[in-house]
Amino acid sequence: MNRIYLAPMEGLADALMRDLLTRTGGYDGAVCQFVRVSATPLPPRTFRRACPELDGGGRTPGGTPVSVQLLGSCPERMGETAARLAGLSPRGIDLNFGCPARTVSRHGGGAILLDDPGLLRRIAEAVRRAVPEAIPVTAKMRLGNRDTERTLDCAAALQAGGVAALTVHARTRIEGYRPPAHWEWIARVREAVSVPVIANGEIWSVADYFACREASGCADVMLGRGAVADPFLARRIRRAASAGNFAAADDGSAGDWGELSVLLREFWQRLRLRVSARHAPGRLKLWLSFLRRVYPEADTLYHRIRAHEEIGVVSAALAAATAAE
Repeated sequence: MNRIYLAPMEGLADALMRDLLTRTGGYDGAVCQFVRVSATPLPPRTFRRACPELDGGGRTPGGTPVSVQLLGSCPERMGETAARLAGLSPRGIDLNFGCPARTVSRHGGGAILLDDPGLLRRIAEAVRRAVPEAIPVTAKMRLGNRDTERTLDCAAALQAGGVAALTVHARTRIEGYRPPAHWEWIARVREAVSVPVIANGEIWSVADYFACREASGCADVMLGRGAVADPFLARRIRRAASAGNFAAADDGSAGDWGELSVLLREFWQRLRLRVSARHAPGRLKLWLSFLRRVYPEADTLYHRIRAHEEIGVVSAALAAATAAE
């Protein structure tokens, strides 16, 4: 069976967003936003803050398994942290070698580590040794830091380090999120290793999904920003695959705004309980900035509240835009 995963999008896909997106159906798993590993031992509350699903059997309220992602560059500390995390019985532990953020790179983490395949192997080995075999250890990487010179070496190093699967975002760190994604490079990685490879990058539609699978040769795919822009994307993919008619797959928003309206109202209600009144409008606008790629109604709402920060004004606009007909 072809699997679909939800990506660990820092600053975008927190537990609330994971709950709403996976609830729409179609996902086989998700990865939480990264936990930064430093010299200071992390208490259980740090893991639970990043992944509240740990208190629910490691699954979202809808039942989707969630792995916890660790970000760091010291093998010993990564191993020690993974051992502490293992005590909370996560569904899996994922290693972050894909974050392109400058703040992360400046501290020697994320995709910048792809310059040193040997270090990647030592980190993977340290984590694999530190946790029970029953807990899968996986990794997410980009094609490289600045180029693809070490791509295959990095993939081989992670496999040698003991990872059970490898997600590949088909761009280098310096390419950030600029299109295109180089799916053909994922195919090269898949041919170079024996562990399962999950394709990731620039999948915004059902057509993109099948184009990525064809170019990469991967059975499994991880959805990122495309899932935030279209919360029903995984479900659309499942329906298209079941119908066996990929060319005629539904990528439109017709009929979905009513269902999305329910999610938006819940998002706003729960968001206001989680963050300050000063930050809540910005979070809603961030999601709408993605949704407007697919939904004209979201575009209208986004422009209506774009200049406003007052909770009352935003609430009234949202209520009017999502009112049941």
